[in-house]
Formats: sequence, structure tokens, C-alpha cells
Amino acid sequence: ELEESLILADLGVETAAKATAALRKTIRERHITKTEEARSALKEILTDMVSVGSAELDLSTTPSVVLVIGVNGVGKTTTIGKIAKQLCDEGKKVLLVAGDTFRAAAADQLEIWAERSGADIVRQHEGADPASVVYDGIQSAKTKGVDVIIIDTAGRLHNKTNLMNELNKISRIVERELPNASREVLLVLDGTTGQNGLIQAKQFKEIAGVTALAVTKLDGTAKGGIVIAVADTLGLPVKFIGVGEKAEDLMRFQAKDFVDALFE
Repeated sequence: ELEESLILADLGVETAAKATAALRKTIRERHITKTEEARSALKEILTDMVSVGSAELDLSTTPSVVLVIGVNGVGKTTTIGKIAKQLCDEGKKVLLVAGDTFRAAAADQLEIWAERSGADIVRQHEGADPASVVYDGIQSAKTKGVDVIIIDTAGRLHNKTNLMNELNKISRIVERELPNASREVLLVLDGTTGQNGLIQAKQFKEIAGVTALAVTKLDGTAKGGIVIAVADTLGLPVKFIGVGEKAEDLMRFQAKDFVDALFE
């Protein structure tokens, strides 16, 4: 029954089976007889599974680079805006780079967030080469003494080769222009897509060397278990979870609090 309820909570078959196997072992080892104790043990196991790496973005250099990727509709641009707002509020100088030049509204949307958060923005016309926008952005960041460069990218996954080529090109420019900068590749996933999110994450990890995750829309119909499945299966740290529209609704990820909320 427990395994079934974990699967229904979007942990997926593999992760749910792993969690229940670990629980059986713990129950035997600790001679647990009460439901409440078993529940606490399960919370510990799940917290452990989702506690991968650091929960903070690596922004140890000036500038640092955060490359944000993900399919269309997951809330990528909004997530960028909210992160920018949080960093600006902390007193950091942030530059947004509108690298999604395929979707007409993407740069406009990013510009609204730049105004809202107090970040600078570099953009070009629709259909421009994303890599050249990134190059411009980096040059601008160097002259302005920016702390964090956040790059938006196009969210197309239907053609892996194109996407891979584009992301590789962007990565090469960052590598060449800022060889010593700390770099995060942040994948944004929509929490309501359940196991589909895991498939996306696997593909993006292969293509783009993802280093961190942000999971959005966990306030709606999402069951949240997908966060544990992705962290555990792919060994990727979750840095942010989105639980609403406002900037402060993008929260820094806390494993223990998250698992407690999952049980409620």
C-alpha cells in the first residue's frame, strides 16, 4: 500500500521501490513496531534521497554564469526573473541575457522581469543568433562589473541535434570568454508533468550537462514526488521550488521541509 501511495505521489516505480526496500531494512534493524516510527523513518529515507549536493547556486566568482534550460511552458523565463529579483535584493549586480530568440515574447517577458527586479538586460532582434546575444551579454557584463549573468535559452526539445548544437555553441562562448567563471546549468522542470519530467531531465542531462534543478508549479496539481525521483535517479541537486506566482514563491530548496510538506 505504501509503495502504491508513493507511486501516486509521483515518485515513480523505481524510486518508490527503492524507498520501501530501504524502509523494510530500517524497520528490521531498528525493531520498529509503531506506525508513527515507521513514518519518521520513511521521512528520513526520502530526505536522504533528495539531499544531493548543495542547495545553493555556485556563484563563487565575479561574474558567475547561470545557463537556464528547459522545454517551453515550464516557467523558465519567470523562474529567471524571480532568481534575478532575489539576487538583486541581496545586493548583487545581475545581467539577464535574452538567448531565447525564437519565441517572439521571450525577450519582452524577460525585459519586464529585468525592470521588476532591477537587473540589466542584453537582447537582440527576434531570430538573432543566440550565441551572438550571449557574446554581447558577456562583454557588457565585463564592462559593468556584473556579479551574476543569467542566460535564457530556447526551449525546444523536439530536435535534439539542433538544441545540442545551440547549447554547445553557447557553452563554448562562455568557456572562451570567461574561462574561470563558476557555471551552473539550471534545468527548469514543470512539477505537474510527473514522470514525463524525469524523461526530460534525463535527456537534458545527456545533452547539456545539467548541474542543478528548479521545479516549478508545485502549488497546483503536482504531487511533488517527482522532485525526489529526479534528484535520486539522476544525482542532481534541487536548488529551487516554485509554489506560486510571486517572486518570493520561488523558494530555496530545503530537503527536510519539503519531505515534511509532502507527508502533509
